[in-house]
Amino acid sequence: MSDPTTAREAIALVADDFTEFSFTEGPLAGDGPLGWPGYSAAHARASARTGETESVVCGTGEIGGVRAVLISFEFGFLGGSLGERTGARAAAAHARARARRLPVVVLTATGGSRMHEGMRALLQLQLLAGESARTRAAGLPQIAVLRDPTTGGGWATLGAGSDVVLALPGAQVGFAGSRVRPPDADPAAYTAEAQLAHGHIDAIVTPDALRGTLGRWLSLLTRPAEGPASPPRALGDPDTPPAASGREAVARARHPERPRAAAYLDAHFSVRAEISGDRAGGVDPGMRCGFGRLPDGRTVAYAAQCGTSTRPAGFRTAARLVRLADRLGIPVLTLIDTPGAANDPEAERAGAGPAIADLFAAVATARVPVTSLLIGEGGSGGALALAAPDNLWATPDSYFSVIAPEAAASILKRPPEESAATADQLRLRPGDLLDLGVVRGIVEN
Repeated sequence: MSDPTTAREAIALVADDFTEFSFTEGPLAGDGPLGWPGYSAAHARASARTGETESVVCGTGEIGGVRAVLISFEFGFLGGSLGERTGARAAAAHARARARRLPVVVLTATGGSRMHEGMRALLQLQLLAGESARTRAAGLPQIAVLRDPTTGGGWATLGAGSDVVLALPGAQVGFAGSRVRPPDADPAAYTAEAQLAHGHIDAIVTPDALRGTLGRWLSLLTRPAEGPASPPRALGDPDTPPAASGREAVARARHPERPRAAAYLDAHFSVRAEISGDRAGGVDPGMRCGFGRLPDGRTVAYAAQCGTSTRPAGFRTAARLVRLADRLGIPVLTLIDTPGAANDPEAERAGAGPAIADLFAAVATARVPVTSLLIGEGGSGGALALAAPDNLWATPDSYFSVIAPEAAASILKRPPEESAATADQLRLRPGDLLDLGVVRGIVEN
């Protein structure tokens, strides 16, 4: 099917066995709460044109073998605008999802609040934000699919407020609709592609791939593993003896051919789906976060550093992942591999310190078990922020240090050529970490 244009086309694109909820509001009384001239007639024309009685269609359907509540917007009905009846229907759908313990999938296509109802329409944003928060507190996942357009309050509540946000290619996405933007505004800034680049949505999915993508997400988010995740096996050469010195451990961890996060994730999970972005304007490709399926079919969440200096957006994305997994009762696995937090001026302006603090807090307060594996470099607090207290493991080709040996030598006012000797003094080898009680064990190949 091509891009869905109606609420029911969107539902048919992703779900089987759809059962619609019934709503019996009756005919619109007068011209609404404001007495807007002609509103009742416009409402009736929209109904006759679309075959719908409001701007949303709600019900349950099966997506990838998982039953879910669907809320699908009909843009042909007064621009998919949010009025009191729209809010009431979406609120009722969330309530039924909580009562039946079902995830919620929102298929948005809306221009925002309905002007004909004035502030009574705008208040629906508070109603929908509250319903979404209650569903979140109930531990039920929410996934949004942004159709064209998704603007105004619909984007700022049911869209951006979802746990996972997907979008169709080229969809208009932004708080400002096309008719209220500055006259010189770059239209490219109000697209799904721009929102992805700036960390506000997780992925752009073509219509033909949407059903499978939603099914994968729903199956992962609704089947948590039990107990703490086991650390993956080491992927390095099993015949390599332990590092004889700190400098050798650092060299091994920095070797360009050492297995990185991608190899560990591919070996450990049969199926994966990743979130993207910190929801604050940033994306760090050096931090991969998502959910993976174990051989037994159960799900573990993961946050994995990829060997680069972690940027503030990476720390915030990892914190977002940990908190989402915690709400859904999914255990977390973290893979640590970074020379440290990015320390350039832009990283400081982007809030490196607050971002690291937020990740420390997310890990410290997680109710689900967190397991961490040091797979390469463990550079200071930028690595420790991702480490589980009392459940940290190490691979043989890794190291963990209070600070990089070169930086330690500089702080101690030693010449650069003494950084290797400093590495020996720091006792940063996996065996040293085990002796110091920093790690629980060294995983085998």
